[in-house]
Amino acid sequence: MKVLVTGVAGQLGHDVMNELDKRGFSGIGSDLLPEYSGIADGSAVTKLPYMPMDITNASMVENEISKVNPDVVVHCAAWTAVDLAEDADKQAKVKAINAGGTENIAKVCKKLGCKMVYISTDYVFDGLGTKPWEPDCKDYKPLNVYGQTKLDGELAVSGNLEKFFIVRIAWVFGLNGKNFIKTMLNVGRSHDTVRVVSDQVGTPTYTLDLARLLVDMIQTEKYGYYHATNEGGYISWYDFTKEIYKQAGLKTNVIPVTTAEYGISKAARPFNSRLDKSKLVKNGFKPLPTWQDALSRYLKELGG
Repeated sequence: MKVLVTGVAGQLGHDVMNELDKRGFSGIGSDLLPEYSGIADGSAVTKLPYMPMDITNASMVENEISKVNPDVVVHCAAWTAVDLAEDADKQAKVKAINAGGTENIAKVCKKLGCKMVYISTDYVFDGLGTKPWEPDCKDYKPLNVYGQTKLDGELAVSGNLEKFFIVRIAWVFGLNGKNFIKTMLNVGRSHDTVRVVSDQVGTPTYTLDLARLLVDMIQTEKYGYYHATNEGGYISWYDFTKEIYKQAGLKTNVIPVTTAEYGISKAARPFNSRLDKSKLVKNGFKPLPTWQDALSRYLKELGG
């Protein structure tokens, strides 16, 4: 099986490439820069085939993907700076990447007859209530520009293809790139007290665990919409921070605050990011380990 992975300089794309290599599949990575620009940790992704590709350039996308002629495209590339996406001068670029770029890839996948995995987000929903969002729910009401463009990407995939997996994730962390855990560790080591929101609820997703699931998924024809975060229950960012500091051995005092009290953010965030993952088990996929276990393994990786 030959798999093209976009966004390999990001957290998830990096881990997907390594997972493909571990299982003996042919992985080809792509991203915007001329050469791979992620962490050089000696992992397979730094040695595997790589090609630069601007996903907003339709002709380049068609030419490059057609040359590879993959069995599957795992599309991890995206604009993920949620607050910056609200800036008026950035919105056209965000839409070009998340919506236009995804559509460019979907059209080539349709032409080639290959499978496509699109990584989406809980931000396609409005985050109201407390009931977990089901993967096949179509009650879309994004609260911000990022969420809207990711939804537009979903619609581009489902509108062009039949052989697709749309996988929504939340609260992502991995070795390659920035994330909440790295930020809170830095803050916790330099401050005695931190304020963290306690009224936004969801579950973290470790890219290492997610990559394993995605590689399992692409070997099947169980297409459709899925939700995939780690198990272990729904928590707030406050709860997450407390566990991060506990496992990291930090004594930093964590104060719970509401989103309104915290302020700062340009983009509105969903309060309810609970994602129903039961469809994974129904379709024979193994759930991700608990987020507590994922955090423990991740901290060891960071320390190593």
